[in-house]
Amino acid sequence: MRRKIKEVAVRLRGKGRGDAGMVTSEYAMGIIAAVGFALLLYEVVTSGQVRAELQDIVKKALSARM
Repeated sequence: MRRKIKEVAVRLRGKGRGDAGMVTSEYAMGIIAAVGFALLLYEVVTSGQVRAELQDIVKKALSARM
């Protein structure tokens, strides 16, 4: 019984590996998602509070004594 289950599992694993990559529609959806995420990240980083915090961090780093 276990041997038969193992044989079926090996055959099924091989079936899913025939896909060579994404199709054009999947690339398009991936690009749209990446652009949306980039825009969201840009908006967060350029917001007033985050910008002030980042500037403060840079000022502290540049004024640190070595």
